[in-house]
Amino acid sequence: MKHRDGIFATIALTLSSFALAGMMYTDAYSAATGTEVRGVNALTHEVIGGGLVASADSVDGTTSAAVQQ
Repeated sequence: MKHRDGIFATIALTLSSFALAGMMYTDAYSAATGTEVRGVNALTHEVIGGGLVASADSVDGTTSAAVQQ
């Protein structure tokens, strides 16, 4: 019983590894990762540049006092 479970686990791991490798070499995967990187980059620039703090200031004056401290 243990040998059969080990064989099935090895086969499942091998098949899933091949499926993952095959997916990574498609154009859809590279397009999705590129979009994700651009989104994270835009979010980082927005947070570092103070864009989110400025928009919070326009809504509520107490937010800017808490952020500046």
